[in-house]
Amino acid sequence: MSDRVPVIETLGCRLNAYESEAIKALSREAGLGDAVVLNTCAVTAEAVRRAKQKIRRLRRENADQTIIVTGCAAQIDPGVFADMPEVDHVVGNVEKLNPKTWQQLGTQLGPTNEARVQVTDIMAEKQAVSPIIDGFGTRSRAYVQIQNGCDHRCTFCIIPYGRGNSRSVQADHVVEQIKRLVDQGFLEVVLTGVDMTSWGADLEGAPRLGELVSRILIEVPDLPRLRISSIDSIEADPQLIECIAGRPRLMPHLHLSLQAGDDMVLKRMKRRHLRGDAIEFCNQIKKARPDIVFGADIIVGFPTETDAMFKSSVRLVMECDLTWLHVFPYSIRQGTPAAKMPQVDRAVIKDRAARLRDIGSRQVERYLESQIGQDHSVLLENRRMGRTEGFAEVFFLEDQPVGKIVAVRISGYRGSQLTTLTTSNTDFSNRRDQPVERLKRV
Repeated sequence: MSDRVPVIETLGCRLNAYESEAIKALSREAGLGDAVVLNTCAVTAEAVRRAKQKIRRLRRENADQTIIVTGCAAQIDPGVFADMPEVDHVVGNVEKLNPKTWQQLGTQLGPTNEARVQVTDIMAEKQAVSPIIDGFGTRSRAYVQIQNGCDHRCTFCIIPYGRGNSRSVQADHVVEQIKRLVDQGFLEVVLTGVDMTSWGADLEGAPRLGELVSRILIEVPDLPRLRISSIDSIEADPQLIECIAGRPRLMPHLHLSLQAGDDMVLKRMKRRHLRGDAIEFCNQIKKARPDIVFGADIIVGFPTETDAMFKSSVRLVMECDLTWLHVFPYSIRQGTPAAKMPQVDRAVIKDRAARLRDIGSRQVERYLESQIGQDHSVLLENRRMGRTEGFAEVFFLEDQPVGKIVAVRISGYRGSQLTTLTTSNTDFSNRRDQPVERLKRV
């Protein structure tokens, strides 16, 4: 095995970040230390454009190295990337987690071979492949895949064609992975997938996400912080809600796949909830866990969206008390039903996106203001920055121990970051109970 580590560039979601770590290990073991691998995203047309731009830059910076393109964009349209002169190999989302793929590439010297494009039918996949990994470079936060693919067909979304149908990772495997990461020194694990709340539907007994979360918290008591990534609130099961409400080691931060705040738009998107469902869910969780912080994905300019419909999405931000907004200007994805609907003018979409992002910035500022004087446990991501339980960044004036959890009192904020003047000597990194409970007694 080569001592050299391949260069892995990741675009897109947290699931891609997890898979990139597996790719790094697989490609290195195959002797591809001189390779550059780009793990692409396809959620929007802009994401695909950025992938192409990135490939051209990587070729300029790595003239003599093998460039391998994988990920959702490569899976959906491999020919586009195979036609780029900068690309040596195109690997699909199934193949990228198969050791044989990388072993085969490791025996080949260039683009002139039969395996230049290795992309199979993602819809034929019946099982989620979740390689065991031992690290993420730094000993702070790690991502663990629990699910892949999606059975739903939202009219704007191309991702099922890049990820396939929903497949769940066995609970035993998930728990084993998390235990290994904790043994490696990680203090926070983020559960990730394409459609998280569908976890378990294809497993024996059809367990729900709440059961998995509860099991992790029980069977991995040395994990200080567990976080779940984006969920579909309408599919949150009662046990999951109980965990959010009553298990302090489960972080009080939820990113919601809301997409819009107008009922007609939601129906045309083929979403499974209405605006009232989103508001009811947020109110229920806020009552059960007052320190919860919500983020959300919202698309603006979806086909047929009027200004009145857009304003419904704006009101939803306030009614659900959303803080961390991911605003997506609608982007046509050929092959989806929404691409055939009456389109909104691009200038209007751009204006609405700017307006909603401005509202989002004000929501963040309002939240940061409310945290002044509050005590938090902060997981250090680098010497001068860490994140609170609610995922807010905290800036430190002095160097801190990377990868540790420390207690702080918030003194102010600058930009989108909280600031602190003091740090306690208490290190919560190896404590099983949740720091936020003890901070009241510090």
